[in-house]
Amino acid sequence: MTKATTIKAVETLACDAGWRNYHFVKVTTEDGLVGWSEYDEGFGAPGVTAAIERLSARVIGKNAFQHERIYAELFAATRPAAGGVVALALGAIENALLDVKAKALGVPCYDLLGGKIRDRVRVYWSHCATWRINHPDWYKPAIADLDGVKAIGREVREKKFSAMKTNIFVYTNGRPQGWRPGFGSPFQPEINVDRTVLRNLCMHLEAIRDGAGPDVDLLLDLNFNAKTEGYLKILRAIEKMDMFWVEIDTFNPQALGYIRRQSPHPISSCETLLGLREFLPYFTEQAMDVAIIDTPWNGVWQSMKIAAAAEHFEVNVAPHNFYGHLCTMINAHFCAAVPNLRIMETDIDRLAWDHELFTHVPEFVDGHLVIPDRPGWGTEPNEEGLRAHPPKNKGGLLNYGLKK
Repeated sequence: MTKATTIKAVETLACDAGWRNYHFVKVTTEDGLVGWSEYDEGFGAPGVTAAIERLSARVIGKNAFQHERIYAELFAATRPAAGGVVALALGAIENALLDVKAKALGVPCYDLLGGKIRDRVRVYWSHCATWRINHPDWYKPAIADLDGVKAIGREVREKKFSAMKTNIFVYTNGRPQGWRPGFGSPFQPEINVDRTVLRNLCMHLEAIRDGAGPDVDLLLDLNFNAKTEGYLKILRAIEKMDMFWVEIDTFNPQALGYIRRQSPHPISSCETLLGLREFLPYFTEQAMDVAIIDTPWNGVWQSMKIAAAAEHFEVNVAPHNFYGHLCTMINAHFCAAVPNLRIMETDIDRLAWDHELFTHVPEFVDGHLVIPDRPGWGTEPNEEGLRAHPPKNKGGLLNYGLKK
């Protein structure tokens, strides 16, 4: 082991990201190599930073090239509480170690994963209309009616993206509002789907389709916003619409398999799962057409194992990606190397200062992300930019809808 690869420090940094914060891990070696990763505390996972900082003592002094060994040691040390926030911390550390290793070798991270299969990755415009409705202070122009929904559909087509994903909205006096009872907004723990929700969802989908035209693929994300009965009601209501996929989250693989076997549309799922053990029951149930893997949560090295298992079950994969630009690049390298890829998620609506926070931003050409060939992930946080946008005390789903 040389100084080039001996880990000297593990730090966490954060910055303001509008309605949430962005979070980063910085790993520094004895001779000054720096590896980065991005993680998230706003998507129902508070405390990841504390877990990373607690685990860092077991990382310092180790050889960054031995990321599989480090991961195994950290898993062993945390086995009684495996999964959850601890798993997210392990994934964040793993991704920073991959960045160090690739930079030490002078290669892009995809070379560590077997080399790239593709130079460009087809993407879909995620949270299309969603960000401009739910967070109008941060994403412009704000959408306040169906005309705005149609307009963003046209924008997708005019900017040459070939796919877009939206969510559930209810219109009151013509104004849309996100319907997310699965996340407590509104607070309806029974999570039932009534006629009003169905009628409004169909109206919303028809408007965005009208704007985008017939040649743009339409995806719908239902998240955790129904029970099995409600998901089936929604699928029946939109049966005649041409959907690329309908995304459903459920903690029960048998329930999802039951839904898929009755669905007229392809089903995607699993973005909140952690580790191959959690994915396997969904694979054996043949519960989804596309397995969504959160590579910042799982770690890219572990995500490749999940993707390999998906291949055995004749299932393609897609990354979960709604974070900052570093996560987009991390997912880009995964997408470049994984054989059984379906499509990549990305947010095109960005904060006004996102470009200030990173050394390089993603490049999109004709609805595809161009895979960078720079060493490591191909971008890293700009620490001066992070300091210019200090993090807020609160943010993300835990604070969504609370009175200011």
